[in-house]
Amino acid sequence: MSEQLSLLDDAKPATKPLFKTAKLIELWCAEPVFFASRELSDTYYTEGAIGNYALAYALGWARSPYRLTGRDTGRPRYIEDLTPLNQECYILPAWSATGSPTFRFERFNALSDSYWYAMTNNRVATARQDMLRVRQGDKPSTFRPSNYPQTGRLRMIERGNRFHTLVFGERELPEYIRLGKFMSKVRVALLDEKPLVHLPVDDYTSQAYFSTADLPTGINLLSFDLISMPPTSLLKNLRFHAEAWQIGDYIVPANLQFCGEVNSNGI
Repeated sequence: MSEQLSLLDDAKPATKPLFKTAKLIELWCAEPVFFASRELSDTYYTEGAIGNYALAYALGWARSPYRLTGRDTGRPRYIEDLTPLNQECYILPAWSATGSPTFRFERFNALSDSYWYAMTNNRVATARQDMLRVRQGDKPSTFRPSNYPQTGRLRMIERGNRFHTLVFGERELPEYIRLGKFMSKVRVALLDEKPLVHLPVDDYTSQAYFSTADLPTGINLLSFDLISMPPTSLLKNLRFHAEAWQIGDYIVPANLQFCGEVNSNGI
C-alpha cells in the first residue's frame, strides 16, 4: 500500500510553476560574436552556444558595477546580480537554430606601435632601459605583467548565425542587444509564445541547452553531452528523471533558476 501511495505522489507535480507562459525567441547575429570559451595556445575559441548568464546581462535584467572594489575585486558577482531575478524571469542558454553554427577566424595584434619593443614575461617592453634593468635583476614599478594577450587568433561566431532560446516571465524584450567581449549587435525576435504545462515526475528528453548551475535539486541526470565553457558548463541532449515543464515542443526540467544549485548548497 505504501509503495502505491509513493507512486501516486511521484505522479503529482510537487510545486506550482512560477511562470504561466514562455517565449521562444531568435537571436540573429548582426556582427561577429566573441567569447573566450576556450584557450588553446594563442587561439581563443568561442563555443557554438550562448550562455544564459551573458544573455541576462545583455537583456538588461542584471547590471554589474563598472568598477569592482573591495571584496568584489577578482571574483564574479553572478549570485548577487542574478538570484534576485529568480521569482520574476529566467532564460535558457541559446542553441544554434540550424544545429551547426558557422565561425570565422581573425588574427589580432595589440603590440605597441613604438619604434622599439621586445617580448618579455607576460608583457611587451617599449623602453630599452626597462630591459636592461630587468636583466640586472631589478623590477621597475612600471614593469608589470599584462593580464591580456598581445597577439593571437580569435574564433568568433560568424555574422548571420541564428540562435534560439526560451524566455520565462513577463519582462519586455528589446529589439537589439549588445553581446560578447566586443559588444556585438544582435537582433532579438519573438517567434512564439506558449503556455507552460507542468508535468509529473518521469523520464524526459530535452533538446534545449541548460546551465549546470541552474538545475533544480533532486533531478536525476540520466545522460547528456557536456559543453565545457565559463562561467558554467552547459548540457545538451539531456535525459533526466524529475518534474518537467512543457512549452510547445520543448520539455525542460521544472523549477530552473539562476544559480539554483549553488543556492541550494548554501555556497
